[in-house]
Amino acid sequence: MGAGIAQVFAAAGLHVTIFEPVAGVRDTVRCSIAADLRLFERDESLADAVVLTDDLAHAVAGADYVTEAALEKLELKQSIFADLVRHAPATAILASNTSVIPIHRIAAGLPTSDRIIGTHWWNPPGLIPLVEVVQSAGTSLATVAATMNLLVSIGKAPAHVAKDLPGFVANRLQHALWREAIAMVAEGICDAATLDACVKNSFGLRLAVLGPLENADLVGLDLTLDIHKTIIPELDRMDRPNPYLEQQVAQGRLGFKTGAGFRTWSQEEMTALRQRLASHLLQAQRNRAPT
Repeated sequence: MGAGIAQVFAAAGLHVTIFEPVAGVRDTVRCSIAADLRLFERDESLADAVVLTDDLAHAVAGADYVTEAALEKLELKQSIFADLVRHAPATAILASNTSVIPIHRIAAGLPTSDRIIGTHWWNPPGLIPLVEVVQSAGTSLATVAATMNLLVSIGKAPAHVAKDLPGFVANRLQHALWREAIAMVAEGICDAATLDACVKNSFGLRLAVLGPLENADLVGLDLTLDIHKTIIPELDRMDRPNPYLEQQVAQGRLGFKTGAGFRTWSQEEMTALRQRLASHLLQAQRNRAPT
């Protein structure tokens, strides 16, 4: 995600420096950015303009805006932000790309929480327009406005999330769907391939133009209420990760990382799926572009 976010800013003509402490990862960053640019049909030479360093203080010394894209571990993010507060200019906006961690937990105890904000990008960053801009209790409205304006200027579609809850907006919706999907497979209602096909061949087709509440208004709230009286009591209510998911991970079935997850994947199938996704998102991007 860090390389993808850097690619978006670099493609917009902004000066970008990436801090990456792991040499093996740092050596692959430009290749990753170039590969994304090539996949997205952009000039891959833009990757050469990105500066790489293993010195955090040097990376942020003159920064106006900093984005953290580390692992989803609270203690790690808190440590990074403590360093950012020490080393970045006092006027720099400090943003976290956390997917689900509330921003106030990351900013806890730091003296400049007014300039700390959440910016949750979606993968792949170069093709998904949404960035959720999460305002925490200490985040100033000036920081929110400046972040929103910056994201608009590089072609993103920022959404102001005014309440700092785990998962923000889109991930709460996405993982509510995943919870029900995993529960249905775990209960033997259908297999993973059938479940995915049901989504892709039904409401998945209309989600790009018809949001869930638009759909409720379209069919009528009276019908929606009648449906909910039957279906809501039947939905999964587990308040922890499903044991079936925990079992998959314990068995080393991690998805694309290991070639097996809910389904078994060959290298050719993984490559084909990534290419189909990129082609679909590229077409969607073209459809959104002003004429």
